[in-house]
Amino acid sequence: MGRVTAPNQVSPVPPADLPSTLGELRATGHRYRTVKQELRDNLLARMGSGEDRFPGIVGYEDTVLPEVERALLAGHDMVLLGERGQGKTRLIRSLGALLDEWTPVIPGSVLNEHPMHPLTPASRALADSAGDDLPIGWLHRSMRYGEKLATPDTSVGDLIGDVDPVRLAQGRTLGDPETIHFGLVPRTNRGVFAVNELPDLAERIQVALLNVLEERDIQVRGYQLRLPLDLLLVASANPEDYTNRGRIITPLKDRFGAEIRTHYPLDLDLELALIRQEADLVAVVPEHVLEVLARFARDVRESPSVDPRSGVSARFAIAAAETVAAAALRRSGLLAGASAGAAGSGGGAGSASRPEAPVARIGDTVSVTSTLRGKVEFESGEEGREIEVLAHLLRTATAETFRARLAGLDLSGFTALVAEGGAVETGELVSSSELLRQVGTVPGLAKVLDRLGLGDAPSPEEAAAGIEFVLEGLHLTRRLGKDVTDSGRTVYGDRD
Repeated sequence: MGRVTAPNQVSPVPPADLPSTLGELRATGHRYRTVKQELRDNLLARMGSGEDRFPGIVGYEDTVLPEVERALLAGHDMVLLGERGQGKTRLIRSLGALLDEWTPVIPGSVLNEHPMHPLTPASRALADSAGDDLPIGWLHRSMRYGEKLATPDTSVGDLIGDVDPVRLAQGRTLGDPETIHFGLVPRTNRGVFAVNELPDLAERIQVALLNVLEERDIQVRGYQLRLPLDLLLVASANPEDYTNRGRIITPLKDRFGAEIRTHYPLDLDLELALIRQEADLVAVVPEHVLEVLARFARDVRESPSVDPRSGVSARFAIAAAETVAAAALRRSGLLAGASAGAAGSGGGAGSASRPEAPVARIGDTVSVTSTLRGKVEFESGEEGREIEVLAHLLRTATAETFRARLAGLDLSGFTALVAEGGAVETGELVSSSELLRQVGTVPGLAKVLDRLGLGDAPSPEEAAAGIEFVLEGLHLTRRLGKDVTDSGRTVYGDRD
């Protein structure tokens, strides 16, 4: 995905061998192209080379991206429709990577004017007088992307521009383009401009974009400037926004050449791939735990207790994975503190114990039901039951993963652990060594760990994560009992 340059970020330094005057630029055979021609040429070049056209975009290869490519090849402005957290903004930002890495501009031009195609009277006069000696600068593609989150208080001045009273006071006339302080859209001339959450833009402000999309000129304070802007305009919107917070006015919708629907990951593998790519994990999270979280996110989206119009963002599963990793890191830190405390009070065994590596277990997933409930919009009848609903869906996802991963294995060695009144105690602050000591040698454990992708030689923490997952799965499939003590520890025992 192309990086988006922050407003105050300094443009990268252009290579020293680039032409510095218009004459030198002409000598290289350079030709002026519009932004849409540039995007089309570079997209076709990537297609021909087999290069990834949209790096970092997951799950849209066969659905959304072909439609985006057709829109770019047709030279259409586009609007992306989809619920929150479907990657609309990220996809829009990736379009900037299809621009030329460097493009020539007239130095000092706020409109990024091309030296072969000046727009303003001042730039045209400068180009005429300087001829081939016209100095040129170079603009990196990271500086050719503009973005505005639409809010009800956004003004025409923010987007298009307004009259600068200081310049009027200097003696310029009202019709002089030099009196205009240009807004975000004209300042992104020769680039890609995005309006996020377009329906939140007041309808009278949306009208200001009509000329930009069709006639490619702008109007400020009642007089018209014939500035043929050259840009790709892309917008995002939630389909429900047409009837809830606002709507896209019909004439503006008509001016977008393409309307493209986005979606959440279509299958579990894509959901997992997205979590792996985006989550910033501070601890090891085994694959079976990530799968539980991916299934959990999908179950929440499909739950009748959740408002489908709002959607459940892909950020839900990503934040869940990060929260679970943080729980594992917290356990590691607390156990290290307990070990140090034991050593300080004369407990020699504690000082010699192996430090606990941060590896997530299935028990760590419980923490996400309370911390992430704010990311989900529930139906009105579920008020007060939010955590209960999420906890049920998490148990369902865990059981689904248990069946998918361990179906057909002989798990009698685990049920034998609690036969005749035996019990296995685990929990948030139970170390891996303590858990392994309780279970000892379990028949079938090696096959379980292999099915869970923990390898032939798992660490004690990974083995403990696998064992705890089996115990929880056996409980959820009604083959083990489970109690939670007053201290927060979990005790698995016989169902009787």
